[in-house]
Amino acid sequence: MTDHSLRGKVVLIAGGAKNLGGLIARDFAQQGAKAVVVHYNSDTTRADAEATVQAVKAQGADALAFQADLTHGAAVEQLFADAKARFGQIDVAINTVGKVLKKPIVEISEAEFDAMDAVNNKSAFLFLREAGRQLADHGKIVTVVTSLLGAFTPFYAAYAGNKAPVEHYTRAAAKEFGARGISVTAVGPGPMDTPFFYPAEGEDAVAYHKTAAALSPFSPTGLTHIEDVVPFIRHLVTDGWWITGQTILINGGYTTK
Repeated sequence: MTDHSLRGKVVLIAGGAKNLGGLIARDFAQQGAKAVVVHYNSDTTRADAEATVQAVKAQGADALAFQADLTHGAAVEQLFADAKARFGQIDVAINTVGKVLKKPIVEISEAEFDAMDAVNNKSAFLFLREAGRQLADHGKIVTVVTSLLGAFTPFYAAYAGNKAPVEHYTRAAAKEFGARGISVTAVGPGPMDTPFFYPAEGEDAVAYHKTAAALSPFSPTGLTHIEDVVPFIRHLVTDGWWITGQTILINGGYTTK
């Protein structure tokens, strides 16, 4: 039977330097992954990526950091090629990359829209495409989207709107890659208590988000914590392999679909 555990597996994490991606890297190393490829976007996160690499190695797994701008197809292809050349194969590919903008539609410039679309939509497609080309049979692919896909709310048109196509990419890829035993899923966390969340939100909005989930009273901050999300992603790439083509919201009842 196919071994769906993380033991001996090679994992590639886009946006793996810090926050959710960094914790996934550390957790998967603890679970027995053979190696973790930590992708980071620019020099501003290089130090975080190197710190995560050292943390992964301290758990007994191998690790390397690779820089790439995933809004360019050639860079995505090179990232997977370099990872495969170094470790022989790739078994799990997780994309945590995202860019947030909170703004009324009428105030969003064309340049802002294009920047959001490149990160949240185009790069997600390119990553999923290359994962389908390069992953070993029985591999696992997860893309992080947003719980706002289940919301009826203003001001997130560019953010949630550019994440929305990933739901269809996930369904299509699950059908196309399924013949090779590859499962493809997307997860949509609620507002997470990380530095990614706060810059886009005013004080009143932060206060609202901290009370909006059904289970907010039982969260230390009322928000989703990365420690609450990682176990679900771990499940999807191990024992939860039978789940495919789905978008799962992990948010304590912040939104539903």
